[in-house]
Amino acid sequence: MAQDFSWLHRGVAEIFPEPHHDTETESLEQRLANANRPLRVKLGIDPTGADIHLGHSIPVRKLRAFQDAGHTAVLIIGDFTARIGDPTGKSDVRRQLTEADVAQNAQTYLDQVRPILDFDTPGRLEVRYNSEWLSRLDLGKILELLSTMTVGQMLAKEGFSERYKKENPIFLHEFLYPLMQGYDSVAVDADVELGGTDQKFNIAVGRDLQRHFGLKPQFGLLLPILIGTDGVQKMSKSLGNYVALGEHPSQKYQKLQGVPDNLLSQYFELLTDLPLDSLPENPRDRQEFLAWEIVRQYHGEQAANEAKEAAKSGGKEGAVPEFSLAAIAQFPVKLAYLLGVTGLCKSTAEGKRKIQEGGVRLDGDKVTDVDTTFAEPGDLYGKVLQVGKKNFVRLVP
Repeated sequence: MAQDFSWLHRGVAEIFPEPHHDTETESLEQRLANANRPLRVKLGIDPTGADIHLGHSIPVRKLRAFQDAGHTAVLIIGDFTARIGDPTGKSDVRRQLTEADVAQNAQTYLDQVRPILDFDTPGRLEVRYNSEWLSRLDLGKILELLSTMTVGQMLAKEGFSERYKKENPIFLHEFLYPLMQGYDSVAVDADVELGGTDQKFNIAVGRDLQRHFGLKPQFGLLLPILIGTDGVQKMSKSLGNYVALGEHPSQKYQKLQGVPDNLLSQYFELLTDLPLDSLPENPRDRQEFLAWEIVRQYHGEQAANEAKEAAKSGGKEGAVPEFSLAAIAQFPVKLAYLLGVTGLCKSTAEGKRKIQEGGVRLDGDKVTDVDTTFAEPGDLYGKVLQVGKKNFVRLVP
């Protein structure tokens, strides 16, 4: 009886390599169907920032689908590769993070993906840190890795190619990034690697290195890059069109109920498991249903209902209590003081303590520096300041 692989193909942009008629290359479906063991499905996340947004959740959700099909999710926290930073799509060299930067960012990642992945079923999840093997590579092994790829092949990579043409600097350590990410696949003996469509080059390098080291090459499964809530550009914190996994339920709901009509189908397909043929027909109903469903996934049904009711009773902006920055006599102002004057904390001292404990977020981003200071009110307009899970205000003029 044929297996149903609809879960495999949902929301997928490409699976490679595809089988050829004149060779015996198997398809991913064939490998899944014929495997006498759970396949090892790799997803690497570099903790280059403190928080994850819904765009990042797409491959994590696909990883969960493999778990539900009986396979082993291998989640690699790229604590070593993050110190270089993926050059994909970057027009300039990325700032190299310190070991402390990476450790601080990595601390929050597992908590943020916990609502998505199965952490409890034995054998369904391995969490690995790639410093485990990359920090131990000696010069001989690094030379071996470098010998598997030519400079011409590296310069064919989209980001490198553009930078080379524009005569923007490309540093030698950046060439190591695809090789180190590829070596992760060797280290964990991956059968499948997940990534965005911008990761095809890096995943293909993993296949080449597995072949070089005598392993069976992995399949690559590529997922679309999510368009942000502005409906124009990819979801990105720098563009302000994102929904962070750590945001307050009401803030999530507000953002998602405003997703443009033309993106609703993609959001439902990539961010939910709902049957696409049973969604509300009215666009406004679809927006509200999307917002409710995603809040439910991360915070539970009660929080989703509360966020929905708050949005209805207070309007789009009224679901989050507001605090006028006009009440602050003078800027610059420290975040700890702001926490006290808004009433989110009883005092500046408590504000400092909450920051140190990691309980303070600004627009979904965790803030851990007690000396964080804002030069002028405009730096804060429209942002949501949050302490813990239930206390939050929107900062307005």
